[in-house]
Amino acid sequence: MLVGSAVRRVAIIGGVRIPFARAYSAYATASNQDMLTAAFRGLVERFRLQGQRLGDVAAGAVIKHTRDYNLVRECVLSSGLDPHTPGLDMQRACGTSLEAAIDIGNKIALGQIEVGIAGGTDTVSDPPVVFPRSYQQLMLRSYRGRSGWQRLSPWFGLRPKHFKPVLPAVVEPRTGLSMGQSTELMARRWQITRAEQDQLACDSHLKAAAAWREGFYSDLVVEYLGLKSDNNIRPDTSVEKLAKLRPSFAADGTLTAGNSTPLTDGASAVLLATPEWAAARNLPVLAYLRYGKVWAVDFVSGKEGLLMAPAYAVPAMLKDAGITLQDFDYYEIHEAFAAQVLCTLKAWESPEYCRDTLGLPAALGSIDRSKLNVKGGSVAIGHPFAATGTRILGTLAKLLAGNAGAKRGLVSVCAAGGMGVTAILER
Repeated sequence: MLVGSAVRRVAIIGGVRIPFARAYSAYATASNQDMLTAAFRGLVERFRLQGQRLGDVAAGAVIKHTRDYNLVRECVLSSGLDPHTPGLDMQRACGTSLEAAIDIGNKIALGQIEVGIAGGTDTVSDPPVVFPRSYQQLMLRSYRGRSGWQRLSPWFGLRPKHFKPVLPAVVEPRTGLSMGQSTELMARRWQITRAEQDQLACDSHLKAAAAWREGFYSDLVVEYLGLKSDNNIRPDTSVEKLAKLRPSFAADGTLTAGNSTPLTDGASAVLLATPEWAAARNLPVLAYLRYGKVWAVDFVSGKEGLLMAPAYAVPAMLKDAGITLQDFDYYEIHEAFAAQVLCTLKAWESPEYCRDTLGLPAALGSIDRSKLNVKGGSVAIGHPFAATGTRILGTLAKLLAGNAGAKRGLVSVCAAGGMGVTAILER
């Protein structure tokens, strides 16, 4: 459980996000603070939280400027909440906002707070561009100088190379591989075909497009900078169109721009509280956050794939809950890559892997694919790294609330560094 001696249930009241946008497009000039503030304001307006003091607000970003050392608190101060509301910066790569929700949930369950917000934001369009460390060290030597000569002499070592910027890159420091290159290795190990990946990607786009057409996202997304809906979704895509794309990470690979998550800008947030707090304000409870689990794998040695941690976290969480993988009405599995989702599903279906690697008596088994990412996934909607977790929570909570027969939903998010964050929502 979220906490072993929990005395309070953790209610999800609802989620709000801004539309997710392909990098360098609609939000090309927006900062993390701008976007997260917009998501917070949307939540405040939707649930009439103006001037209210909340117990805590936890959120974060993966790609941050040094100026954003107190990002969440600054966003809180511009959100319309009572300025006495605290803010906490967190970061667990792509699992950041789901981890933030679990953190807020734990505080509610323990009785430390009554209500809080969890969220996340990320921009690829406004990255921190820094100069080489050698240039930094030169400037600091000059700064430390006590005499005129000591302050001047370091500058004689200045060279043109010092002005070559160092751009951020989504690569693993331990292996030097990008996430896509790492997932190519996973796809080969698990023998995931290009056709399987393209089919999952196509389904993601078509489901997301249908969800927008039917108005599912109308109360989950607020307009921002003129953008009213996610701009990466391709309602006219097809398996045939996706099959024409070239591999992106290896000449003979199977991962393409079409079956991989695009670089994305955006922000999202969810409101969590005790049921009593919600009832006192006539706010409906969509679902309850009941279980959470985080895991990490040894990807550096090559024993495991970079994005396979959820394969471990989910069975451990199922054991906590006393249920099986099939006991869910919805499965929200973050699509960092179509291949990554398929690798995880195949691992759970393998008796050998579940026995020898996960230490289980039998395979977890397969899931009903018709219950997977039913309103579209990250391949279509996009993936602003830290914002995906609460994007999923808002979607899943609404799904559960809208289906009288539904009882339970699974959330699974893989993350850089060989980590994974998972959760269970219940009605």
